[in-house]
Amino acid sequence: MDKDMVKDGSPVVVIGGPTASGKSALALDVARAFGGTVINADSMQLYAELSVLTARPAPEELAQAPHRLYGVLPAAVRGSAAAWRRMALDAINDALGQGWLPVVVGGTGLYLRALMQGLSDVPPVPEAIRHAGRERYAAIGGDAFRTELVARDPASAKLHAGDVTRLTRAWEVLEATGRPLTAWQVEAAEDAPPGLSFLVIVIDPPRDALYAACDRRFGWMMERGALEEVRHLDALGLDRGLPAMKALGVPELRAHLHGCLSLDEAVAKARQSTRNYAKRQVTWFRHQLAARPPRSAVHGCHTLDSLFAATHSNAMLGVVDHVLRA
Repeated sequence: MDKDMVKDGSPVVVIGGPTASGKSALALDVARAFGGTVINADSMQLYAELSVLTARPAPEELAQAPHRLYGVLPAAVRGSAAAWRRMALDAINDALGQGWLPVVVGGTGLYLRALMQGLSDVPPVPEAIRHAGRERYAAIGGDAFRTELVARDPASAKLHAGDVTRLTRAWEVLEATGRPLTAWQVEAAEDAPPGLSFLVIVIDPPRDALYAACDRRFGWMMERGALEEVRHLDALGLDRGLPAMKALGVPELRAHLHGCLSLDEAVAKARQSTRNYAKRQVTWFRHQLAARPPRSAVHGCHTLDSLFAATHSNAMLGVVDHVLRA
């Protein structure tokens, strides 16, 4: 990156989109073209034990540009948006200090929002309450859990019954503080990192194409050892409530390893879970980021309405080049 291009703050490219949409390939193209560092914003790609099932960049891709925050946490650690934001800002500052363009890429919308506008100051939740929430969800199921939560916190109605992480998070904050999580979030003042100028790109492909890509990628993962990866993770004896144990494909393949599902059944269920998750990601990015970019995204939000492919590279690189030279 030519430092003389920077006029109104240090530029940071943020690329978001659903799983299997091609955002990592776009991030690598941007990094190669403009001298960038790729910084992970996917909550599951943080975990060292989850390489195949999170489609972590391959060695040949890692060799083409610096990559940060991939496989940096053990699966026994419970990651958080706040912890990731601190690491990401450190990585961004390191990149800028070396003259590299930070390229932040991932499908965890909460992480991207946290980076660009800060986080609410929610008090810590005792582990006992976290455990109680997970136990309650497991005992009564997602639909009943969501119904109970919505009765106490109507704003939680927007959450999907299968979204264990967000539902239990909303429940535990309400239980621990007596106030809904949304009330804490609304109170938070915008806290954009000073001196940074965000260019946001969202990949928003048609649903049929995205679902087919999700299915293809899970087959690719199985061919590359996803089952063995889950076997190793399972052997660690970790709490099933940990984020890494709920990564896409892990619960289903664990069920197979424990004799509860055939391999074909496990793969079919994992593919369905992946498609469901991708649908929720599309909804979030479309309505929470593309339609309402944070104020710190001073260059607005640019949308690619198809899966990213090599044929789109020049056009997207042109967008980045135009912004850097503006």
